[in-house]
Amino acid sequence: MRRKCINKHAFLYDFSFSHNMSFEESPFKIAIPDSQISLLQQKLALATFPNELEDAGWSYGTPLADVQRLVNRWKDGYDWRKHEAALNAELPQFTRDIDVEGFGALNIHYVHKRSVLENAIPLLFVHGWPGSFIEVRKILPLLTEVSSDHPSFHVVALSLPGYGFSAAPTKKGFNIAQYAEVGNKLMLSLGYDEYVTQGGDWGYLITRKIANLYGHKRSKAWHTNFAIGAPPSLGRPILLLSHLLSNLPLLKYSPREQAGLARTAEFRARGQGYSALQSTKPQTLGYGLTDSPVGLLAWIYEKLVGWTDAYPWEDDEGLDHVFVMVDFWTDELLASGGPAASLRIYYEVIHANPDGFLAPERTTIPLGYSHFPQEHASFPRSWTKRPGLIFEAEHDSGGHFPAYETPAELVGDLRKMFGKGGGAFGVVKGKNGYA
Repeated sequence: MRRKCINKHAFLYDFSFSHNMSFEESPFKIAIPDSQISLLQQKLALATFPNELEDAGWSYGTPLADVQRLVNRWKDGYDWRKHEAALNAELPQFTRDIDVEGFGALNIHYVHKRSVLENAIPLLFVHGWPGSFIEVRKILPLLTEVSSDHPSFHVVALSLPGYGFSAAPTKKGFNIAQYAEVGNKLMLSLGYDEYVTQGGDWGYLITRKIANLYGHKRSKAWHTNFAIGAPPSLGRPILLLSHLLSNLPLLKYSPREQAGLARTAEFRARGQGYSALQSTKPQTLGYGLTDSPVGLLAWIYEKLVGWTDAYPWEDDEGLDHVFVMVDFWTDELLASGGPAASLRIYYEVIHANPDGFLAPERTTIPLGYSHFPQEHASFPRSWTKRPGLIFEAEHDSGGHFPAYETPAELVGDLRKMFGKGGGAFGVVKGKNGYA
């Protein structure tokens, strides 16, 4: 069936499996239909809440008082039109179709802001879950700033397929290589034959794959705030020996490394239930997250609070992040996949390789790490060493979302890594980013 509709991409097109592909860039403005906002209000008004144990705090999950407060704000005080206008004003957004081998063309949403400096460094920013393109909001003006003291960047931040306003794949098997293909082809379509990348969470795995598949020729360097390393094993005998001798004074892990290992163990024991669900039965979980804005709010807000370093979330700020994932209810808009689509990356990656994050993958282009103390997975530096590592920085605060929590620190690291005297200075031919 074919029908004309005005969708949230705010332009008319034939919406069907055979809709006319647009491989050219189309300007995009967020414009959620009034009917969808009205439906959200109805669902919030009909919310039924569970009870809660006395003094449960956060140990059992998102506290009832927090969810009730946020639901009341979302229902009666949150002005989406104001926030929508702010996002549109701050983030230059576009869409275009990207053809993915074996999966056809997907309509991809992205932020693209060029520096006024022509020789700025092209940078692809890749978010993770439960993130979105909104994560680039605070670092965008810093990265594109022009100075004689530090490099400037042309910034592209894509919405991963199935996230935000990007279409979701409709076939099984869309894995990290396909996400990497989308990122690489998007940069090439924008005229960036050479570029660098930055990512955390799934963005780490995707930019690592980009470095593996397109390194040297296209991807010239990569930076991550999610430094993952496989634990010592018989396959890494020197590292294993060092680990076994780590109680000796000269070889002992630093206090920060020991704290990181303890935090990682705690997260694995008490914080990974979401991953077990999303990597085994994402469809079943998707019904609740798609139909219930309250359920999605509780699911996402738990991560926003628990994965940051005591970041002082304002209620509207948290609701902005949730709203971008919740606005997918009408039939005309379901091609974007809704919250359920964002979960499937867990299933595909874990089923293809249960050790996806820890599995070694060779990259030799320049690599930089930024270490933030409240990242939920943190390993000794000896575990994360790999070919091409030319930059590392440790920070005193920050967690899983540094682009949003500690933007100045993250951008400062990128400026050092790609600036004069940095290990990745001049890696993109003719683009050093200096005025």
